[in-house]
Amino acid sequence: MTYYMLNIYQPDGTIPPPEQLDRIMSDVETLNDEIKSAGSWVFTGGMHPASDSTVLRPDNGTVLTTDGPFVEGKEHIGGFWVIQAEDLDAALNWGRKAATATTLPIEVRPLDHFQGS
Repeated sequence: MTYYMLNIYQPDGTIPPPEQLDRIMSDVETLNDEIKSAGSWVFTGGMHPASDSTVLRPDNGTVLTTDGPFVEGKEHIGGFWVIQAEDLDAALNWGRKAATATTLPIEVRPLDHFQGS
């Protein structure tokens, strides 16, 4: 089994209205249950807005600290799943389901190395 990260690309700005967000969160919870039942679940997490981030950058023997995202953009990673799947096709299938549940773009990327607890 290979580990994959499914990144949710979230647009910056206002969140959906409660009636839409409630449906999305219900669909995501259903997907989480499906991933767990299939034995593919590793973990998942939602993230604070990119504006809450802090970037640490090495600079000639010191580390500079700056507020905000490293890259200026109109969307950032808003959450993710780490799953295990037999192959890329299986991971892409979970990615399709994640895109449908979240109504957002999903990036599926294999992990080069994973150390679990």
